[in-house]
Amino acid sequence: MLHTRKIIAVALAAALFAPAAKAEIAFDVIGGSEISFEGLVQADGNWFSNDIVDQNGQALNGKDTEFELRRAELVFKGKGPGAINWVVGHDVKAKKWLDVNAKYTIGGNSNNYIQIGQYKQPHSLEELSSTKNNDFIAKASITNGMTVARRLGVAAGTGDQNWSVMGSWFTRELTRNGNHGVGYGVRGTFAPINAGGNVLHLGLSYISRDTDGDALRMRVRPMADLATAYLVDTGNVTNVDSAATTGLEAMYISGPFKLQGEYMQTKVSGVTSARDFDTDGGYVSALWNVTGEKFGYKGGTPSLGLPDSPAAGMFQIGLRYDTINLNDGSFAGTPPKGTGVLGGEQDTWTLGANWYWRSNFKFALNYNKVTSSKFRTNVGNVNDDPSSITARAQIYW
Repeated sequence: MLHTRKIIAVALAAALFAPAAKAEIAFDVIGGSEISFEGLVQADGNWFSNDIVDQNGQALNGKDTEFELRRAELVFKGKGPGAINWVVGHDVKAKKWLDVNAKYTIGGNSNNYIQIGQYKQPHSLEELSSTKNNDFIAKASITNGMTVARRLGVAAGTGDQNWSVMGSWFTRELTRNGNHGVGYGVRGTFAPINAGGNVLHLGLSYISRDTDGDALRMRVRPMADLATAYLVDTGNVTNVDSAATTGLEAMYISGPFKLQGEYMQTKVSGVTSARDFDTDGGYVSALWNVTGEKFGYKGGTPSLGLPDSPAAGMFQIGLRYDTINLNDGSFAGTPPKGTGVLGGEQDTWTLGANWYWRSNFKFALNYNKVTSSKFRTNVGNVNDDPSSITARAQIYW
């Protein structure tokens, strides 16, 4: 608790004294590198209304609450020397490394680069978008359950304001005991409309990786980051060799409105063909800046500026439908007879509101309604339909 209080105190001081027009604090110039300091602290509160499964192990009469520091990210960035930019980030709360890499810009164009170190892999519009500007508190099921996020590797990218291509070869996470598995990925985006505050974005990605120890587990929480229960879960599937995920993206921006959706399918290849199976899922969301601020677009991802009126802040409302299917019948052996992986299916409606106040603060409130179905041994098919209210207070600089 004392450690958490110290983090929050440092974050408040940094946010209050940071220049209003800057997202980072200038730190020093060393060896021709202009060093800046950034941070992100998020504190969450979850109010669960359970159905069958207790969502976080502390239920009392079907309801329980949870409050916890979600993230405490500290990041140093350097510009220079020359065409080299670098970043070192660490999440103190999760005790894991974030982006730790160096990027060499080719020809003075930030869209053309070579990158080495740990970075987000070229996969998923939501995963690659800024964490501090998440549309909803919990990311979509496919983002949490199917994507490959940060890994050590080498990448190259090119593009312009209307298109981008990135390719990557990667290995393990930098954090000790993190995810393993050698793989590669590629993502391409195209914006046939990108003018006058209107953007139509289309994207396609493919990522393939070896499984660690010839085993794979896919599961997602019931759209609440502090939940410890997983209503849909494949369990530890053994004798699998690799997993390949194809992702489709689409986004339309019109001034203060944003409509966004993704679909992913993961094909798992077994040591033998009898162990092959597929899973899929997707989401579609709509977001409206009620106070009129316009969304931006850069490098194949959306962007969001500061409130037009810092004292009043920027207010958003949004709605998302999310679905994931972790069932597959392509190999036999798991009851009932003739079926294969029985991870379950989960659908979620999320209604959300965000308030960005001044340059460094964000407050978010979500209502999540989940419907799920999963086959359980000796029980049969179980329908579990809980709901939750989630809240987040965020400080960033």
